[in-house]
This record gives sequence, structure tokens and C-alpha cells, in this order.
Amino acid sequence: MSKKRLVVICPGRGSYTKETLGYLQNRKEIQEPLKIVDQMRTDLGEPTISDLDSAKTFKVSVHTKGEHASPLIFCCALADFLSIDPDQYEIVAITGNSMGWYLALAFSGALNLKDSFRLIQTMGSMMKDSLIGGQIIYPVVDKHWIKQKERVDFVHRKVDEINNDTGCEAYVSIYLGGYMVLAGNSQGLQRLLKELPPIEHYPFQLINHGAFHTPMLQSVSEKAFVSLEPDLFQKPKIPLVDGRGMIWQPYSSDPALLRNYTLGHQVVAPYDFSASVRVALKEFSPDHLVLLGPGNSLGGSIGQILIENQWRFIESKEMFSHQQKTDPFLISMGLAEQRVRLTKEHPSQNATTSISR
Repeated sequence: MSKKRLVVICPGRGSYTKETLGYLQNRKEIQEPLKIVDQMRTDLGEPTISDLDSAKTFKVSVHTKGEHASPLIFCCALADFLSIDPDQYEIVAITGNSMGWYLALAFSGALNLKDSFRLIQTMGSMMKDSLIGGQIIYPVVDKHWIKQKERVDFVHRKVDEINNDTGCEAYVSIYLGGYMVLAGNSQGLQRLLKELPPIEHYPFQLINHGAFHTPMLQSVSEKAFVSLEPDLFQKPKIPLVDGRGMIWQPYSSDPALLRNYTLGHQVVAPYDFSASVRVALKEFSPDHLVLLGPGNSLGGSIGQILIENQWRFIESKEMFSHQQKTDPFLISMGLAEQRVRLTKEHPSQNATTSISR
């Protein structure tokens, strides 16, 4: 029996919430890597990931900060990645949303475990003392998750209008399926929050998020090039799809260019998650998309991308929801009932992975 083909999708910031607190408890596959990460956190004078995850209560002021949220999400996603049964499934490509790109690099083998942690901890801590700008999220689909071109065009015009006003900065940060994530300085964000027509509880500002993927983070990019040396990066062992929809193949990728993109372009330019999923679907034709945990916050956005591309004849939210209940094409490992579809019969067996120490 041939293995089923999977495209793995890594989550970004905001996926670790009070509902996912304790995600790493009783996860045997993560224990050895977690010891290494915890020691590295201790060496930095930061609370361990084990302590953060086992806290009695979720604290927004602690768990959502970049220097804590980023490595927390990394370890949770790694636990899920390591639990995929390699005897039944072949991972044919990996992509991710925003910070999920760093996770994709790690799981593809483009970085080893310790260097993966260094990248994620370093980038997550860049605005530890003071956030640069912020992000808001806004829907551009109707109630059936059909993209509304006129709404997309309106948002682009509004962003350009505000950005051209003195003292204001506003940019498109992420193309996120049926949503646009917008970023800017305080004046630009206030204008966006006030001038975008209300749709249910949108627009709203994301907690402890900076102006990621915009020119406002040029200084972060420059610091990253100084902090993270060139030899951290290697050729991936599994194909990667980046935030432009470009594919990085194992044998032809140049590690120097991979570093330049990771620390340069994707830090200061819009991240097109929709393009990355679209390319992964069309170029690798997987049997399933697999969204790693924690949580399932990207599930709706991925569904909207499937609808936009009419993948497997899915044309609406209702059709997507029906398929997810009967024979899910998208498997979200943050949902325990879906995670078991991909795991080994004997979880105590050692999982194989492209990550090395």
C-alpha cells in the first residue's frame, strides 16, 4: 500500500491560547527535544517552555509575548510533526504562515534543532523591549467564504490613502485566505480601525503583534543579519514553499539565498500565505493538507483558500464544512480527534524527522 502524500502547514503567532495551555503535557515524542530547548531557554535567563506550558493559568501578558509565544508554538508544532506516522504518510512539502515560515525551515531540515531554536527565539525577541507598530485583521469574504473583489480593492485603496497621509503608516502585512492582515504605526492603525466598515467584530487589533512583513521592520531585518550567521542555513531535505509561493527544492536551493529571503524579504515585505498554500496544492497535489498545532486558528483561512481555488470542487463554506465532517481533506492536528488519523499505532516508538541536534 502506497503512502499518502501530505503537505504540512505550520502555524504562526497567535495560535497558542488559553485553550491550548498544557499542549505539551504527556507528549512523549517531544520530551528529548524539549529538554534541549528548555536548557537553551535557561541559559538565556528565560522561563522554560515546560514551565510556561504547565502554568496553572494562561496569562496574556506572558504567553503572548514574542519571546515566549514563538518558542512555545515551535515546540507544540514540533510535537505534532514528530507524531506523524512515517510508515503511512510521506511529507512532500512544508509551508507556513508568517512565523510559521521559521517552523517550516526547521522541520524541512534547513536548520538543525538548536539553530532552529536560535532563529525562532532571536526573531521572536527582536521587539522584546518595545513593539514596532501593530497589526489588525479584516475579512474580505462574504458569509459563504467567497472572496469579494470589491472589498479587496477597497482595502488596498484605503491602505494607500492612509499611508500617503503625513504621520501615518499603513501596509498590507499578510494575505490570509479570506482575511487581510494590515499593519502600521499607531496613527495608521487608528485610521484603519475607524475607517474600515465594521463587519461583525472586525476590524480588530491583534494582541502583542508588531508590524510584521512591512518596511517598518527594516531595523529588525538588519539586526537579524548581524545576529544570525550564514552557516546556520542548509539545503532543506523536504521541499519548502515560502511566503511568495516560491518553491525551495532540496538539491537546488542555495542556503545563502534562503538566509537572505528569511532575514530580508519576508521580514519587510507582505507575506502571501494564500499563494503558498495555492502553490503547494497545485505543485504537489497532496492527499491531505496537515495543519500542525497548537490550536486550529488557520483552519478557516485554509478553507477559504480551498474555496477560492475550487480545490476538489469545494465552492463554499458549507461544502468545506460538510467535507471536513465526512472525509476531511484538511487535517488539523490541534484537534485531538483529527490528530489520531496521522499518528502511529504505538506512540512510544521513535519518530523519524529531518530535524537533528
